[in-house]
Amino acid sequence: MTQPISDAQRTELEAAAFRCLISHLREHTEVQNSDLMNLADFCRNCLSKWYLAAAQEQGVNMTDPQAREAIYGMPYDEWKQRYQSGPKQDYH
Repeated sequence: MTQPISDAQRTELEAAAFRCLISHLREHTEVQNSDLMNLADFCRNCLSKWYLAAAQEQGVNMTDPQAREAIYGMPYDEWKQRYQSGPKQDYH
């Protein structure tokens, strides 16, 4: 029988899964935010907003641009210039 996991283990597993998701999105820049919004009802910007909210809940002083850079792996404007295609996709 499987042993239950502790809260600390669950947090570590969730963090690892989140890091894999972020890595995957950074590797697949061909996937546009509009694609994500249309298929999954969230995008990289949503992730950055959730990241920022979590930081603020923890008392971490963080700005929106810092949260976006944590998700995109570079400043947001640079990512848009390099990888965004099609119509404006500034989802919030």
